[in-house]
Amino acid sequence: MSYDIDDLTDVAHALADAARAAILPHFRTFDLQTDNKLTEGYDPVTIADRAAEQAMRAVLAVRRPNDAILGEEFGAQAGTSGLTWVLDPIDGTRAFVSGAPTWGVLIAVGPDSGPVLGVIDQPYIGERFTGAAGHARMTTPHGSGDIRTRAPRDLSQAILFTTFPEVGTELERAGFQAVAAHMQLVRYGMDCYAYALVAAGQIDLVIEAGLNSYDIQAPIALIEAAGGIVTDWTGAPVHEGGRVIAAANAQVHRAALKILRDHA
Repeated sequence: MSYDIDDLTDVAHALADAARAAILPHFRTFDLQTDNKLTEGYDPVTIADRAAEQAMRAVLAVRRPNDAILGEEFGAQAGTSGLTWVLDPIDGTRAFVSGAPTWGVLIAVGPDSGPVLGVIDQPYIGERFTGAAGHARMTTPHGSGDIRTRAPRDLSQAILFTTFPEVGTELERAGFQAVAAHMQLVRYGMDCYAYALVAAGQIDLVIEAGLNSYDIQAPIALIEAAGGIVTDWTGAPVHEGGRVIAAANAQVHRAALKILRDHA
């Protein structure tokens, strides 16, 4: 399949800009409209989630009308181009409603085989991470530049992140804890921002379970463009979601994957 990566990148930035404009008026407000998607437990969705996805879909209707769309809030829309935009308007809505700036806008595009471009955008602190075709870049209020993942190191010198302490099932948590026992540092609760930190060369690993395609496609494209590896817990492709291990390099990925295979 042929596509113009520069055009796709321009469109991705337009989507991120539109999402920023839709989201920021609602962040850290006292009257945020929030619904719970679950009858048991808590999985919030806000007016900002819906407004951001609608804003991005409106851009695509003009700029890329023949592409398919898969969004967390409004589902799938068929296309004819062979490309699908995978959108998570706010990844980390629990953080969003708590006022913590670790949520982000996730934008990916690619054929059925997986994403070729990914964006993680954090509107409130003004950081945008973009990756495609072996080139990853970070733009911040303090400057911009290319980014690369961390160099290989022993797990005893590595940093591991995940979002939820329970990770997933008891078996999945056991696998995560087995890896965590080897690490220098383990942190929790970062949502998609953790994947941006892998791409930016700040941490070594993110391990999670139970993800959807819109949770992981943007991080896959970004981290791979920055030199890292993202797979499931068997080493297979994970762009459709599931158990995810995102690693800064092949050495760290191989060491952590062996532990996961042995324990989960």
